[in-house]
Amino acid sequence: MTRTKRILVTAAMIVGVAAGAAAPALADNSMPVSPPDSHAPIAPLDSHMP
Repeated sequence: MTRTKRILVTAAMIVGVAAGAAAPALADNSMPVSPPDSHAPIAPLDSHMP
């Protein structure tokens, strides 16, 4: 293997290992949807008697 190929293979291995190590940390804090809203989606019912 030439020196250039060795450098490229080493760089590719470093990038692969770094991506593999970072993947769980990135996935741990992911939120694909927004957090639930504390507001009621409809108006509250009236408590007065008719």
